[in-house]
Amino acid sequence: MLYYLFEYINKTFNPPGFDIFRFLTFRSGLAAITGLFLAFYLGPKIIKKLQAHQIGEAKKADGPKFHWSKAGTPTMGGLIIILSVTIPVLLWGDLKSTYIILILAGTLWLSAVGFLDDYLKVIKKYPNGLIARYKLMGQVFIGLVVGTVIYFSSDFEGFNTLTTIPFLKNVNLDLSYLYIPAVVFVITATSNAVNLTDGLDGLATGVIVIVMIALALLSYFSGNAIFANYLNIIYMPGAGELTVFIAALVGAGLGFLWFNSYPAQVFMGDTGSLALGGAFGIIAVLIKKELFIPILGGIFFMETLSVIIQRLYFKYTKKRFGEGKRVFKMAPVHHHFEMVGWPEPKIVIRAYIIAIILAIVTLVSFKIRYRC
Repeated sequence: MLYYLFEYINKTFNPPGFDIFRFLTFRSGLAAITGLFLAFYLGPKIIKKLQAHQIGEAKKADGPKFHWSKAGTPTMGGLIIILSVTIPVLLWGDLKSTYIILILAGTLWLSAVGFLDDYLKVIKKYPNGLIARYKLMGQVFIGLVVGTVIYFSSDFEGFNTLTTIPFLKNVNLDLSYLYIPAVVFVITATSNAVNLTDGLDGLATGVIVIVMIALALLSYFSGNAIFANYLNIIYMPGAGELTVFIAALVGAGLGFLWFNSYPAQVFMGDTGSLALGGAFGIIAVLIKKELFIPILGGIFFMETLSVIIQRLYFKYTKKRFGEGKRVFKMAPVHHHFEMVGWPEPKIVIRAYIIAIILAIVTLVSFKIRYRC
């Protein structure tokens, strides 16, 4: 909204200095700063409200016993992130942009699904929260919306069903009629992957911030004709506007990490994890980098894969030998590392290091590609 106000002032009165507000980099910086300070401001207030209403994490019988001491820690703190992202985007973003509309709507929708899940678990005391199929329906719905808009919108004409193939130059995969189902799968998978990763203090938050910094660069490059041509990637006019949203999320994420780092004062809950995972998937879809998700989001991919391997192996061995066996001491894999004796902060910091390496590999891969 302030973006439009300053744009009007600049066009009408042309005062010196006001032209700077039309620059994407400047507005992204303002969004990051606004998101950071909003998280710092809202964090203590929301945490106090959650404590006052006794909205705390329940003891997880299927989790590590040494996590039982965390029972009662305020949860649903994802509200801090969502508010600290939404407000800066409304202030500094171009709300007419299809990219901004899709990412903001998708993030808010998935946050609402997660909020309902948290509400049913924590307040209504339903053991499993929102029934899994209803949660899946919510994820599938927003995937269908995003996929359908991209498929039919003129804003994506010429590249609507394309996606970039990693490590190959001048080669894009056309998903054609499979595009919408692919979008549904990506958004559902990423939202669940971040949700699974959110099991240690600061783990999911820090990793998503690192991932988003890389996505901010890719979004900016994709919307800039010179950079897109230099990197040989699909040029998408208007995609750079996503940088404002991502910058706000990075600022909000860092602000939330202040309270979520070990020992956590608040957990994001599904309210935050489903939304952040969905935002990751939606941005990757919007900038046509879906196939880079296993690389850039390698930590989330590894966490999800560990759960799948654990469940499949347990079912297989139980059917074959009559007794289920496990590959990991506990899944997701961050709990396995805890069970073998790694301190929680060490696991988190090492995940950050790996995430940074994977982000660098993702960015470098655009210049190290095989020409077909």
